[in-house]
Amino acid sequence: MDTRPVLGRTGEDIAADHYSERGFTVVARNYRCPIGELDLVAARGALLVFCEVKTRRTNRWGDPWEAVGSAKQRRIRRLAGHWLRDNRPGSVEIRFDVVSVVLEGATAEVEHIPGAF
Repeated sequence: MDTRPVLGRTGEDIAADHYSERGFTVVARNYRCPIGELDLVAARGALLVFCEVKTRRTNRWGDPWEAVGSAKQRRIRRLAGHWLRDNRPGSVEIRFDVVSVVLEGATAEVEHIPGAF
């Protein structure tokens, strides 16, 4: 059985809680459009954050955030453009974050990289 979808959802839940604890409102999760999916969109005041969440069971082969290379960054920017056209939030400051989650046993190690790209 492929447990990756469950692992991914768990990581996204942890990331959403992480933003909420810091005063953000999660305004979208798993936004889908023809070119792909955004994991999280969060807002606090005039700041709008598009967040890519990467979750792994171990960092034995590197930290999860390392999987967000230049091609993935370009795709997330394009996805953000679609979200902005669909939702028209007005005048906002935009930031692109990565949240890296390593779930080893019952513990979660969270690394938040604001303005990652």
